[in-house]
Amino acid sequence: MSAGPFGKADVLAYMRQHRLAVLSTRTADGTPQGALVGVATTDSMALIFDTVSNSRKHENLLRDRRVAVTFCGPEERTLQLEGVALPVSKTGSEDAVYREAYYLTWPDGRERLKWPNLSYWRILPSWARYSDFSLGPLIEEFRWETS
Repeated sequence: MSAGPFGKADVLAYMRQHRLAVLSTRTADGTPQGALVGVATTDSMALIFDTVSNSRKHENLLRDRRVAVTFCGPEERTLQLEGVALPVSKTGSEDAVYREAYYLTWPDGRERLKWPNLSYWRILPSWARYSDFSLGPLIEEFRWETS
């Protein structure tokens, strides 16, 4: 992390240290559901993950695209992130950059393209809180413009 103020570049570096995160979605009645997912992070801080179209998270995202994601560790470091999930096409050239970012982190992801019910999602962050309680504590919040 940087020696100066903790900023979005530090958040990006922290995100890239992780390949797993907990994704929280909501059911139709508002019940929260969490799932551990394999993620990749783009330069613009979007998170990419794959899932199957008959999973609870996929069905929840089709209904309500608002999500929360939690990264944790090492030690007492965490990143809580909120945003919106958008579908990523499996073949379209407009989404190739997202799929390729995912494959850089998860090379075996290309093999899953053979699955008939595979789907990809990307998460655009709108808010994040980074905490490091080993540093006194260090707590920083960040916001992104949403369109």
